[in-house]
Amino acid sequence: MRRISLLSLLTILLTTLTPLTSLADTDPQRDELETLFKLTRMEQKINESVDFAVQLQLQQNPGLRQHQALLRSFMQKYIGWEALKEDIAAMYLRTFSQQELEQMNAFYITPTGQKVIEQLPLLVQERNQLAMQRLQGNIGELQRLIEQESSQSASPAPTHPSPPPSP
Repeated sequence: MRRISLLSLLTILLTTLTPLTSLADTDPQRDELETLFKLTRMEQKINESVDFAVQLQLQQNPGLRQHQALLRSFMQKYIGWEALKEDIAAMYLRTFSQQELEQMNAFYITPTGQKVIEQLPLLVQERNQLAMQRLQGNIGELQRLIEQESSQSASPAPTHPSPPPSP
């Protein structure tokens, strides 16, 4: 009996978890995209961003706390996974070929690919914090540059003496 590799087993598992459609309706590029969405946990990530947006709104507008369920429902309706899935799919399908999607899936199914999925959002967050710290630490320089530029544009332009009127 042939030995099935872990990669083959995971691929089989992921493809069997995709919604069943009739064979006539299968689109290999779309199938690869569905696999990519599963591997990258796209639905989970979109729904986490909805949760983040709700929490941000509640922090900025504490009066909304009594309407938290309504706010969450509204956000899900317009920016949740079900609301965005087909538009996101269309973006991916026009950007990546079936072969490119297959290559991405081949990477994301590996332990390294899964580590990228887990760690990249944390690295992006860390990078953003670093950028904000650098900007905050140097905001005085920007203020000085703006003041300097404003004072230069506010001072009158040098005038040249006009010729005396002709007699």
